[in-house]
Amino acid sequence: MHEWQCRPLEDIYAVVFMDAIHFHVRSEGRIIKKAVYIAIGINMDGLKEVLGMWAGENESAKFWLSVMNGLNISSIRRR
Repeated sequence: MHEWQCRPLEDIYAVVFMDAIHFHVRSEGRIIKKAVYIAIGINMDGLKEVLGMWAGENESAKFWLSVMNGLNISSIRRR
């Protein structure tokens, strides 16, 4: 898993899709809502690539900003 998370990403993606799916899960005897976030990029050769996946409590603009900043920082560090 760590190797996949640290793999080099392309410098440029033609399109990036970001989405979340929400699940109801049981936690400590209660049903709570969790989200799994995913970023998928289409590279310049037209191939889809999962850029990352994250789990969290709820979807927000602030969270997506942290994801985008994280992807940007990760790609800079990998060069």
